[in-house]
Amino acid sequence: MSNNALQYKGSSNYIVSDELRNSVNIAIALGKPLLIKGEPGTGKTMLAESIADSLNKKLLIWNIKSTTKAQEGLYVYDTVQRLYDSQFGDSDVSNIEQYIKLGKLGEAFDSDEQVVLLIDEIDKADLEFPNDLLWELDQMSFYIPETKRTVTAKTRPIVIITSNAEKELPDAFLRRCIFHYIEFPDPEAMEDIVEVHHPSLDKRLLQHAMETFYMLRGIPNVQKKPSTSELIDWLQALVIGGVSPKKIKELPFLGVLLKKNEDLDSILSALYGKNQGRAGNMVNRFR
Repeated sequence: MSNNALQYKGSSNYIVSDELRNSVNIAIALGKPLLIKGEPGTGKTMLAESIADSLNKKLLIWNIKSTTKAQEGLYVYDTVQRLYDSQFGDSDVSNIEQYIKLGKLGEAFDSDEQVVLLIDEIDKADLEFPNDLLWELDQMSFYIPETKRTVTAKTRPIVIITSNAEKELPDAFLRRCIFHYIEFPDPEAMEDIVEVHHPSLDKRLLQHAMETFYMLRGIPNVQKKPSTSELIDWLQALVIGGVSPKKIKELPFLGVLLKKNEDLDSILSALYGKNQGRAGNMVNRFR
């Protein structure tokens, strides 16, 4: 890799593995999008923020929804506003340019300086969405027929794409990306992550909380296992609540870790078995 190439080294608020750091730098060097997969809460979105912070670049975020169309990332022609202005406004509606609003991808192309573009949760959109982006991501340009203007990237943006694997992405799209899967942190790596967010945490509290956290994740039939972000929130709740390390086994503030009633039932049943009275009391306590 050229010495002149940008080098992402991580940032003060984001712990990055050597493999992930290498994937980021290879994607930057090759000018290809970096597709990041992993469990929810493993820091996929925060990675883009860390890259922008580390390289001192502006971050643009395109949050994808089930109704999002690829066209929206390029530009939107506000025909409704133009019609309104033609009937009630004083502006010259013949200037169509004023009714063209660039989307996040369009802004990234049109920027004078290189930016980091996060296309977040691409798998939420329909199956055609990734394919609809292929040409633009390859050519780094698009055409606006209303104004007969071609928007060409002045500098190739650093494109980070995240997916929670809700849908399979098309092969043609995958071939154009550098891919990295963020493994769920082991206890040692998790302690490093927690240290970033809670640097002065009581060591005994952390030890007991970590043991309980990984125990809960290991219980079968849990649909949404507690994630890194939920552990960080839970630790904060334990500190605010003044919970002692010995009390953590009683599972205080369990609702911070678990977000589904079915998971709560599965965990309480696994922990307390046929002791339905104990489990029932805890269910009522945390709902």
